[in-house]
Amino acid sequence: MPSSTSLYTTRGFWERLWRMSGNNFVIFAIIAYVIYGSQPQVGASADALVAFYGGHHTRILIAAAVSGLAVLNLLWFAAALRTTLADAGQDGWGAAATASSAAVGGLFLLLIALSAALAYSIAGSGNTTLTSGLNDFAWALVVLSSFPRAMLIMSGSFGLWRAGLISNALFGAGVAVVVLGVLGGTTWVSGGFWAPDGVYSRFVWPILGLLWVVAASRVLARSPATRAGW
Repeated sequence: MPSSTSLYTTRGFWERLWRMSGNNFVIFAIIAYVIYGSQPQVGASADALVAFYGGHHTRILIAAAVSGLAVLNLLWFAAALRTTLADAGQDGWGAAATASSAAVGGLFLLLIALSAALAYSIAGSGNTTLTSGLNDFAWALVVLSSFPRAMLIMSGSFGLWRAGLISNALFGAGVAVVVLGVLGGTTWVSGGFWAPDGVYSRFVWPILGLLWVVAASRVLARSPATRAGW
């Protein structure tokens, strides 16, 4: 049995551990993206869908497991953000972070489940209509997930700023990311940069979100661990 003075029994150790979850989320998300590869675009041909989901069956399922770890760390990051804001007297923004992270996590898990199901059996069943529909549905989920993602960034940016933990410049950058994130929910053009499977939806907005998580994690790491709830 570890003694009561063990490093692992101190509240500071556990709080610092959970505050690192944002960085872990970013790492797992990047690894999952690299393993998963480039998902077929909206309206892709049956051959392209079968080639991707059927031909990369194992790779997609591995990416699903890694993505699950990413979601787990995202939720821990949001929990650490919430406790930091609550300790600073910003319970409202902390509650908003909890609600939005739950929505983001739920949508991400649904996306992971869709891809895993397509790779596991649906794409190989010969039902190309169902496969195509689910692939397009996944892209629609990516677009609509922009709103809770933007809310999570908004709650963190406003809460940390109101708590005096970030500068006005960082707050302004956070607000800009929120606006750009909300715009991500409007990417419904039939093709090109502003399409559901376009550059903005696939790269620009996700990269901005990951950069915000890294920045917020650094702020959390600098904040004193004052809560005994861990």
